[in-house]
Amino acid sequence: MTTSEQPSPTPGPVRPIALITGVGRSIGIGAGIARRLAASGWDVAFTYWTPYDRRMDWGAEPGAAAAIAKELAEAGARTAAIEADLSGPDAPTRIFDEAEQRLGGPVTALVLSHAESVDSGLLDTTVEAFDRHFAVNSRASWLLIREYGLRFRSAPGTPTGRIVALTSDHTVGNLPYGASKGALDRITLAAAHELAHLGVTANVVNPGPVDTGWMNDELRETLVRGTPLGRLGTPQDTAHLVEFLCSPEGQWVNGQLLKSNGGAAS
Repeated sequence: MTTSEQPSPTPGPVRPIALITGVGRSIGIGAGIARRLAASGWDVAFTYWTPYDRRMDWGAEPGAAAAIAKELAEAGARTAAIEADLSGPDAPTRIFDEAEQRLGGPVTALVLSHAESVDSGLLDTTVEAFDRHFAVNSRASWLLIREYGLRFRSAPGTPTGRIVALTSDHTVGNLPYGASKGALDRITLAAAHELAHLGVTANVVNPGPVDTGWMNDELRETLVRGTPLGRLGTPQDTAHLVEFLCSPEGQWVNGQLLKSNGGAAS
């Protein structure tokens, strides 16, 4: 057994499988979503990419994937932690193959919470950085959605499949991230129409200002002042909305860009 694999819980009712990308840190939004879905009856495969965290200001979190997988298993979920570089075009096929093999069934919900995010603006963004942002945030998301659509099977007329993508409205000083997230929005909203015949819904969620270790004190204070509820968002806030969208009660919500941001001024 590798450090990212956990023993299967006691056999019981068949649980649907969610595949969540971008679950590399225990305080991240992806980890919050994984915990919420595991607690509400899902088995969870998730991806992470340690080299990305290592080159960011917050740094890598040693053992995070194994620790998150252990938490999910304790909540009753079978888990599969998959390290994957989403900048490679062959990654989505390998991820789905491994998730299905290790969890023994098809993916029902695809949650895209991964991101390449390096601050730079119009004048200082390099071609390399621009291409890498689009490869990870846009192209990989399209290929993951395509792979999901090619594999998804459901009874006709039964809206059981779910795609949820996390986006952002950052633009100024964050050009490649914001532009590539804008492309992600359009790809996901296209899926709401093009995959509807499969019984799949697709929505985009903007979590607003959630501090997962990337904010300084000045930015944090500014964002709190601009939010009517007087606080920043939490991974749990996003996770509750994703849980609803993935539930049977959320099946009538389709093709939407939803803001879960406490009314923060954009």
